[in-house]
Amino acid sequence: MIGFLVAGLIIGVLARLIKPGRQHLGFVGTLGLGIVGSLIGGTIAWLINSGSIWELNVLGFILAVIAAVLLIGAAEAVMGRKPTTSARH
Repeated sequence: MIGFLVAGLIIGVLARLIKPGRQHLGFVGTLGLGIVGSLIGGTIAWLINSGSIWELNVLGFILAVIAAVLLIGAAEAVMGRKPTTSARH
């Protein structure tokens, strides 16, 4: 269980580093993003017979990072970007 959380955190951090721009996610958001990404990546790897969803393999890890990057984009689209304030005279 601890290994799953650590892998989720690593995947979340890598996804945030890959995604351009600033994301407004804290520690818990990054962890959650990585865990969901790892579940998606592990499921896709399992569906193409690369191994079990619960075992860490290279293909599952890569797919998990890709899924997490896509999740960041989806979260940004759903939450919307905060408008920048501009001084109008």
